[in-house]
Amino acid sequence: MSYQSNQEYKNIDFTLEGFHAIEYEQCTFTQCKFSGLNIRSASFENCTFKNCDLSNLKVPDVSFRQVAFDSCKMLGIHFHAANPFLLEFTFKDCQMDYCSFYNLKIKKTKFISCKMTEADFTQGDLSGAEFQHSDLSGATFDRTELISADFRNASNFTIDPEINKIKTAKFDLDGLPGLLGKYRIKVG
Repeated sequence: MSYQSNQEYKNIDFTLEGFHAIEYEQCTFTQCKFSGLNIRSASFENCTFKNCDLSNLKVPDVSFRQVAFDSCKMLGIHFHAANPFLLEFTFKDCQMDYCSFYNLKIKKTKFISCKMTEADFTQGDLSGAEFQHSDLSGATFDRTELISADFRNASNFTIDPEINKIKTAKFDLDGLPGLLGKYRIKVG
């Protein structure tokens, strides 16, 4: 497999120019368009994506190791198809509606100030994850490990404490309706 290191890619529409699914290490992608591409078996290590459009990106067997996504549009990505080995990424100010993290072990992942409508975290391990200031409207948490996860200042989530592991998770008072909704308890 070919290899690129310490490269900066800026304002490239890979949907027109084509994308080479190779190994990228310490590369930065700024304002690039990847929407709808299949990047099967590509590898990203210590890479950053800023202001990129990655909507409907196909990621089968893609390696994400210490990858940061900042202010990216990432609709409908099925991260559960990615290579789970050493999977590690962070998300800040990203639009991540309809993304799937089904059955992934992504402990301590940071989802900061993200919009995550209808995201799927079913059967995942998100122990220690941070969702601060994120909008989780319609997100699915079903048999999900959320031990020590941080939901302070997150909004619009619904988490059933009976089917999810939430021991030592952090919530603020505004988050109580998202935990108690199934019991039809009125808070405040």
